[in-house]
Amino acid sequence: MISSWDDYPVHQVAEPIRHAGTSDRNFYDRYYFNLHGSSDQLMMIMGMGQYPNLGVQDAFAVVRRGDRHRVVRASKELGDRSDLSVGPFRIEVIEPLRKLRFIVESSEHGIAADVVWEGSIPAFEEPRQYIRKHGRVLFDTCRFAQTGTWEGSLMVGNESFEVTRDRWKGTRDRSWGVRPVGEPEAAGIRGSEGQMTGMWNYSPMQFEDHSILYILNETDGGERPLEEAVRVWRDPAREQEWLGRPEWRHTLETGSRMVRRSTIAFPDAPGGAFEVTAEPLTHCFVAVGTGYGMENDWRHGMYQGPLVVQGLDMSNEEITPLGQYALVDHVARFEYAGNVGFGLHEHGFFGAFGKAGMKDAGSGAEKPEATSQG
Repeated sequence: MISSWDDYPVHQVAEPIRHAGTSDRNFYDRYYFNLHGSSDQLMMIMGMGQYPNLGVQDAFAVVRRGDRHRVVRASKELGDRSDLSVGPFRIEVIEPLRKLRFIVESSEHGIAADVVWEGSIPAFEEPRQYIRKHGRVLFDTCRFAQTGTWEGSLMVGNESFEVTRDRWKGTRDRSWGVRPVGEPEAAGIRGSEGQMTGMWNYSPMQFEDHSILYILNETDGGERPLEEAVRVWRDPAREQEWLGRPEWRHTLETGSRMVRRSTIAFPDAPGGAFEVTAEPLTHCFVAVGTGYGMENDWRHGMYQGPLVVQGLDMSNEEITPLGQYALVDHVARFEYAGNVGFGLHEHGFFGAFGKAGMKDAGSGAEKPEATSQG
């Protein structure tokens, strides 16, 4: 089981690189990117993952353009882990932690891209996410995040876009560890309870000379298994600033699980309290068709065969009733104290969340506004 990476001094356990340090079926190693024009023009989200204990490698790209939701996805049997290609997809690491290339070759599925990412801030290691339920570890993951810019070419349907660094921005992350992937397992004692519960917020905001990274998982009972609020300067010589406990206020579309506007407050920030307003410009139901668990026939890490490539083309209107119950990724305009920036504004509500008037897993918001103060 020796492969090319075994010729490099990167081993962490007494196993070939092909084997993870744990035999947990849910071990994964993934890339995530998003791309937008700092406007409501379009949003593209891309990903690629390896699942060593399932023998699978897969990738996807999804584009929200107007009312269309287009997906290209591919899956293959995992071989040499240095091979970052799956069907029409390829990732090239040009300069680690700074510059990468993402390619989707042209096909009948209506998405093609050749774009180069360059980080605008140093890669930032986020807090480890660890969730144990009924004795079993469901999440044990590490991740680093980074804001940056894109350059290259993009085609969606019959439209071509020149991607230039002056306005085409985005966020990327690299994560690895254990989280539910592949075919669904029997829930057992968990019953209808999902893997993650409560509210999820993730907003990496990119301003001219710095970024703010805000992340929060708050349960219906008010616990916070994961939270982070940090200001990272573009100049690596400047120290990162931890902003203290974040507070939130969301304007909701009643009867749904959609956020229409948000304010994120940092009352304990060094130098004085401040608030950031988030105005969503366009959104993408990232979980529909890409493998995040909405469909039983295509999930991250699910074995599809030696190589399978598929495409989807749906209207945003038809998938809203399903997509709003998973992660929703918005391109958003952020503003505070004279600073204007753009970035990802991601949210999800899972199960009941009383602060928003969501009584159970199937209900929408009963309140037009929800706050962390209840």
